[in-house]
Amino acid sequence: MAPTSTPQTPFGRVLTAMVTPFTADGALDLDGAQRLAAHLVDSGNDGLIVNGTTGESPTTSDAEKADLVRAVVEAVGARAHVVAGCSTNDTRHSVELARAAEQAGAHGLLTVTPYYSKPPQEGLYRHFKAIADATDSPVMLYDIPGRSGVPINTDTMIRLSEHPRIVANKDAKGDLGRASWAIAQTGLAWYSGDDMLNLPLLSVGAVGFVSVVGHVVAPELRAMLEAHLSGDTRKATEIHQQLLPVFTGMFRTQGVMTTKAALNLQGHPAGPLRPPLLELTAAETEQLKRDLAAGGVHL
Repeated sequence: MAPTSTPQTPFGRVLTAMVTPFTADGALDLDGAQRLAAHLVDSGNDGLIVNGTTGESPTTSDAEKADLVRAVVEAVGARAHVVAGCSTNDTRHSVELARAAEQAGAHGLLTVTPYYSKPPQEGLYRHFKAIADATDSPVMLYDIPGRSGVPINTDTMIRLSEHPRIVANKDAKGDLGRASWAIAQTGLAWYSGDDMLNLPLLSVGAVGFVSVVGHVVAPELRAMLEAHLSGDTRKATEIHQQLLPVFTGMFRTQGVMTTKAALNLQGHPAGPLRPPLLELTAAETEQLKRDLAAGGVHL
């Protein structure tokens, strides 16, 4: 059974888009995934995204995706929302992944804008609706035009928000003005999908975060959120500014690469990456250490 939620926070408030641990030979490390999930929840996350891009979903098989959902739900499903990425640029395949994730025990689905194909807005609408129609699970849209090539326009968001199972949006559009209008007009639970904009998005109505840096600073993200909710904007701003080196350092190069490097440095399960991603260079690792230290992260 999923943890308690509300219409305002259907997937919790502090979620980390979890990396997928692999063994030294590149196989799926389910034991490591369970240990990492437990660590992240113990650190302050009340939700985890598995099989997202940060989880190297383009390189994992359908069977591996289902196995990972089952393992993470078994480890932390009573304490945190487990949301499974299921969307590709193939609507039919996405529906299959959504059904498999639900059968594996996921509490919700993350559906990213179809990438590379650059469909029109009607194509986006039909894609997301088909996924939402296919299961009984609540759905979080994922709007990231920098990677997908097309945004989900506000008018399309409004149409999608009328679907009873489309309840949230992960916003990586980087446009506070559009976010403000969409939050006001759709009523969707809004989650920041851009760590640098976590606090600014809270100020225009977001309810929480889907974070990458939550792998290493979840307690600080939780403290910033709680300060904002309590009206202590000065404290929230101080924490935001303290974390600026982390926000910057974790994205100097590809985010999965830096995240796995940070976790490996801390002794948490992560392991290697699957091609085309690759390990940080020695110079990049040293820069990451400096950035994390400047943000108060101990390695």
